Amino acid sequence: MFSFSLSHVLPAALPAMTPVLLTYLGFGAVAGVLAGLLGIGGGLVIVPMLVFCLTWQKVPQEHIMHLALGTSMASIIFTSVSSFYAHHKRGAVYWLIVRRIVPGILIGTFLGTICASSLTTRYLKAFFVVFLYYVAVTMLTNHKPKPTRELPGKAAMFGVGNVIGVVSSLVGIGGGSLSVPFMIWCNVPVHNAIGTSAAIGFPIAVAGTAGFILNGLRTSNLPEFSLGYLYLPALAGIVCASVLTAPFGVRLAHALPVAQLKRVFAILLLVIGTRMLYSIL
Repeated sequence: MFSFSLSHVLPAALPAMTPVLLTYLGFGAVAGVLAGLLGIGGGLVIVPMLVFCLTWQKVPQEHIMHLALGTSMASIIFTSVSSFYAHHKRGAVYWLIVRRIVPGILIGTFLGTICASSLTTRYLKAFFVVFLYYVAVTMLTNHKPKPTRELPGKAAMFGVGNVIGVVSSLVGIGGGSLSVPFMIWCNVPVHNAIGTSAAIGFPIAVAGTAGFILNGLRTSNLPEFSLGYLYLPALAGIVCASVLTAPFGVRLAHALPVAQLKRVFAILLLVIGTRMLYSIL
């Protein structure tokens, strides 16, 4: 659990933590670009990299995935603000969609953290791998919606928000991997879907972070500088870099062929998912 007696620990801990912090800064820089570029919050990259880093730091295996999910959620709070503000300035956020979907998202996300806290790292990894493959196939197929399809009503949007919130908690993402395809399926223009998804990521991240902190407060044998299932050194490194690079990703999203970039990213997800599947087996 989190220790407040930092003055006795920091002088000895900082030299050993320097390579780890630099690694997290690198992850954060990549996550920030992806958040702005694809509206995904960066969690699809942050979670597997956190799993790798926490394993390298010899964190107890039973806590690794929970810490990765909780820390990923917390980092998305900062990434999403930087990203959706940049999209908002370009008029790319549909705030009506945000208002309709957020109530369902808040409830679903918090319930998802309770579910995630009760599962083992092995099951969470397996769920995450399946989700990576799903997102990759969705990006590669690039299925086009019917031109007459529109966004559903308030009740259906609440239900969609529930689903996005629960799944986001289980895989530690800002929901963009679900909300962007959903909005494109409902014929929302791709740049507006990405910008709106970045705004939706903020309430997901807030509810998810609160849930992972609360559900991890009574857990023993967590690494130093943990607050529930939130690992503060990783959060600091990721946030410092991602907030700076997210606006750059937004500029890329409005300047580059997003369809081609999605295909490249989908291949990356397949590689990451296969690597995590190998570690499970």
